[in-house]
Amino acid sequence: MKTVHDRINDMRGNLITVTATGVFLGEMAQIEKKDGQITYASVLQFEGDQVTLQVFGGTRGISTGDKVTFLKRQMEATYGDALLGRRLSGTGKPIDNGPEITGDKVDIGQPSFNPVKRIIPRQMVRTNIPMIDVFNCLVKSQKIPIFSVAGEPYNQLLMRIANQTDADVVVIAGMGLTFADYQAFIDNAEESGSVQKTVMFVHRAIDPAVECMLAPDMALACAEKFATDGKDVLVLLTDMTAFADAIKEISITMDQIPSNRGYPGSLYSDLASRYEKAVDIENSGSITLISVTTMPGDDVTHPVPDNTGYITEGQFYLHGGYIDPFGSLSRLKQQVIGKVTREDHGDIANALIRLYADSKKAKERESMGFKVSRWDEKLISYSRLFEKEMMNLEVNITVEEALDLGWKLLSECFQRHEVGIKQSLIDKYWPG
Repeated sequence: MKTVHDRINDMRGNLITVTATGVFLGEMAQIEKKDGQITYASVLQFEGDQVTLQVFGGTRGISTGDKVTFLKRQMEATYGDALLGRRLSGTGKPIDNGPEITGDKVDIGQPSFNPVKRIIPRQMVRTNIPMIDVFNCLVKSQKIPIFSVAGEPYNQLLMRIANQTDADVVVIAGMGLTFADYQAFIDNAEESGSVQKTVMFVHRAIDPAVECMLAPDMALACAEKFATDGKDVLVLLTDMTAFADAIKEISITMDQIPSNRGYPGSLYSDLASRYEKAVDIENSGSITLISVTTMPGDDVTHPVPDNTGYITEGQFYLHGGYIDPFGSLSRLKQQVIGKVTREDHGDIANALIRLYADSKKAKERESMGFKVSRWDEKLISYSRLFEKEMMNLEVNITVEEALDLGWKLLSECFQRHEVGIKQSLIDKYWPG
C-alpha cells in the first residue's frame, strides 16, 4: 500500500527531505503540488527515517505542504521500436513534439550484463575514419573515450561515427549540450539519413543537474534491450565531464565530504557502472560505447579523465582538430588487425606512424635552422600528405581503401627499401 506523506522537511537546490520508512535507493516518488500539478523524484539517500530525494525538473513551485507518495518502483525507461528516430529528455519524455513513447517499461541503473554470457571481442566496428579504422580499430563491445578540450570538434566526430558506422542502432546521450550542439545533432541525423536508426536522450545546459545524471542511464537501459533483442548498438555519450559535474553538484548540495577537486569519492564507481554496460552477448547483440571526456585545461590528471583511463580500453585523443596518433590507443585493436582485416594491416599501420613520428623530428630540425637532409625533405613532404589524406576527419573511406591509400602515400614519398616493411608485402601491395 502506498503511503502519502504530506510534509516536506527541507528543500536545498533540487533536493527535498521527507520523513519516511520502508523506502529503497532509487525508488520513485510522486510529488503533488498545491495547484494539482504532478512532478517526480527519486530516492538519493536516507539516514534513519530521513529520506533525501532529487526532484526532476527542480523544486520551483514546490512547498513544504505538498504531498509525497513513494511508488515502490525505480525510474523506468520505455523501450520499443517506437524509440527509433525520437528525441527525449533526460527523464525519457519526448521533446520533439511527437506522441508519447509506447512500449515495455525497463528499470534504469540495473547491474551490468552477466559476465558468464559475455564473449571475447573479435569483430571490428567500421567507422570509415582512417585514424580509427587503420591505427586504433574500434572493436565490438569496446568502451573507449575521446579525450579532448572545449572547442575541439568532438561532437562533430561523434556525428561522423554515427553516420558511417555499420551498427544497427545508434543511441546518443547528450549531457550539458548547448542549443547549437543539440540542433547540430538533429540536423546531422536528418541530413545523413541516419535518423531512423538513432535515439537521442538530451540534457541541455539549462536543464536541472539531476536530468544530466539520468540521461546516460536512460540511454544504456534502452541500449541493453536492443542488444538482447539481437541488435548491434553503438552508444555515444557526450560529455561525461558534464555528467561528473552534475554528480559533484548534487553531492555538494547533500553536504557530502568531497574527494579530489570537489568530486565525490564514488566518482570511479559512478563512471564504471556506466562504462561496464559495453558487452558482446553470446548468440545475441552487442553494445559498443564511445564517450567524450573534456579535460579542463587539457589536464589528463583531472579526476574525470584520470578515473576514465582506468576503466576504459584505450582512448582517442582529439587535439588540434585531429585524432592524435601518438596520444590515442585502442587496447583491443590486436583482436582484429590482420585477423578480420587484411594481412598487411599491422605492417602498413606501423610504417605509416613510424615515418610520421620521424617527420616530426625533421620538422623540428628545420624550424631550428639546422641543415635539412634529403631524407628529412622526404619525411616533411610525407607528413603533409599524411595529415591531408589520412588525418583529416572529413575523409570517409573504408578500411581497405585506407590501407591502399597508405601504400600510395609511401610510394609517392619513398623508395621500396626505405619504408621498413617485409619484402613479401611490398611485392604484393606496392602500387604499380
